[in-house]
Amino acid sequence: MKQQNFKNHGRWVIGYHLVTFLAILLLIIGSIRGLLKSSEDNLYSASLLVLVGFILLFLFFFLRIFSLKAQDRAIRAEEKLRYFILTGKSLSDKISTRQIIGLRFASDEEFPALVEKTEKENLSEKEIKLAVKNWRSDNYRV
Repeated sequence: MKQQNFKNHGRWVIGYHLVTFLAILLLIIGSIRGLLKSSEDNLYSASLLVLVGFILLFLFFFLRIFSLKAQDRAIRAEEKLRYFILTGKSLSDKISTRQIIGLRFASDEEFPALVEKTEKENLSEKEIKLAVKNWRSDNYRV
C-alpha cells in the first residue's frame, strides 16, 4: 500500500461511490420516465418504482453518514486517550470533533504541540492536516 499523506488520504470505493450511485440515479430517472408514460393500469406500480428509487437514494446517503458518524466518535475517543497518554492531561473541550479528526494524522512527537497550536489558533481540519510534518496513516477509515 502506498504511503498515506494529505494528498492521498481520502478514500473512494468505486463500487459504492460511483457504480451504486449511478445505478440508483438511473433507476430514479428511468422510473420517473416510466411513471410519466404509464397508463391508468400500471400507474400504481410505476409510482412504487419511483418511491423505491428515492428510498435507495436516501439509504445510500444515510448509510455513509451513519458509518462516518460512528467512526468519528471512535476517533475522538482514541485521540483523547492518546493525548492523555502522551501528556497526562485531558484534551480540551474547545477542540471540535472535526479538528480531532485532522489531528489523528499527526505523529506522537508532534501531536501535543499541534493540539496546543490548534487550540490557540483555532485551526481548521484542513489546516491541521497541512501542518502535519510526519504523517501517521489511518488505513481503517470507512
